[in-house]
Amino acid sequence: MRAIVLDSYGGPDVLQIHNVPDPVPGPEEVLVDVSATALNRADLLQRLGLYAGPDMEYEIPGLEFSGVVAGVGERVSSWKAGDAVMGIVGGGAYAEQIAVHERQVLAVPDAVPLQDAAAIPEVWITAYDALILQGGLTSGRVALVHAGGSGVGTAAIQLCRAMNAQVIVTASASKVAACVDLGADLAVDYNAQDFVEVAREFTARRGVDVVLDVVGGDYVDRNVDVLAVGGRIVQVGVMAGGGGGLNVGKLLPKRAAVIGTVLRARPLEEKIAITQRFGREVLPLFDSGVLRPVIDCHYPFNQVGVAHEHMQANANVGKIVIDIRV
Repeated sequence: MRAIVLDSYGGPDVLQIHNVPDPVPGPEEVLVDVSATALNRADLLQRLGLYAGPDMEYEIPGLEFSGVVAGVGERVSSWKAGDAVMGIVGGGAYAEQIAVHERQVLAVPDAVPLQDAAAIPEVWITAYDALILQGGLTSGRVALVHAGGSGVGTAAIQLCRAMNAQVIVTASASKVAACVDLGADLAVDYNAQDFVEVAREFTARRGVDVVLDVVGGDYVDRNVDVLAVGGRIVQVGVMAGGGGGLNVGKLLPKRAAVIGTVLRARPLEEKIAITQRFGREVLPLFDSGVLRPVIDCHYPFNQVGVAHEHMQANANVGKIVIDIRV
């Protein structure tokens, strides 16, 4: 099969297509003909040698996929050849085939085109886990979501809207309107406005209940300033670096919690559990039209490097999809 293999680290030019052996599914795995994958910031870091992937014979990036089941292991009971599926993985999705545990994949919603479904698993499960499962967001509460125009951000906005929670987002000026169109109650241009003051004014000085932060850097300490008493900050990324100072003393009177989390490093059992829960609680909302993946653009498989440049320029609103089989 064809796959992007990282023989070295560096710029987008290291993303070269190689021919590698086809994967062989284990007894509880499905073999998927990958139709599409989608980019994540972790892919850019892995390409640079800054974020190690799982131990694999060939280092193939890619954290999510959609495709069609081509074969199943001897103990698989949930899927059959021809089923349209999608899922998250620790790596390996920049390839024409992938073998995945049967309970780590989900059915592609009927309302979502197969290629577009590759844009769902990683960011939607991340947003769901961060906001709801770990952040404790419920109806009537307020969330602050940084990088509202990102894949995680566009998913988070829709999840908040679906559960009748209010959502404030930060975004660059060119993405503010898109965030409001998706359902953000307030979009803050982070280059022109202080999100702390704007959010405190929006909440009548009470503060927000949950912060979903993919940025890090100096946002970390400012997130505490905007937090309500009893609130939670869920840190899922550090696009601006992980060295931002945090005045721990400010957490105490607010009885606040700071939670760091990633999906990639979790054990298989935890990935299966959250995938299955997401499938039960959130996936039906795609078919009802309440939720939809936000696709910025599609690139063909042989232009993965160009797609990386597009993401690196922070030019996308929503997900960048790589079409592997068209």
